[in-house]
Amino acid sequence: MRRTETAEGRSVRLLRVGEQVRHVLSEILARGDVHDETLQSHLVSITEVRMSPDLRHATAFVKPLLGQDEEAVLKALRTNTAYLQREVASRVRTRFAAKLKFLADESFDEGVHIDKILRSPKVARDLSDE
Repeated sequence: MRRTETAEGRSVRLLRVGEQVRHVLSEILARGDVHDETLQSHLVSITEVRMSPDLRHATAFVKPLLGQDEEAVLKALRTNTAYLQREVASRVRTRFAAKLKFLADESFDEGVHIDKILRSPKVARDLSDE
């Protein structure tokens, strides 16, 4: 007998598994388990992991501390993807080992950009109560 999952139940599961993957990746990077000079010399934050609906793909959004050497850090993560996938697969119990993809987290940059726009004199003038 197959369980029927609601859309809400599926989305909660995607969030839960994504958070487990994020936690495992963060732990691996914090402990310095990856034998890579770039990753060992940078503090890297895994800000979010989004899982595909079938749980076969995981997109990890990363941000090096202070945004330094972002491209070098992404390259190092992508170079070590096979190792990281094996580690995640052994620690997060799912039917399939998720393929990992690493992207820079642009949300901080977007927030700063929006803040600058809201503080600009033109916008401030439009928003002021006259």
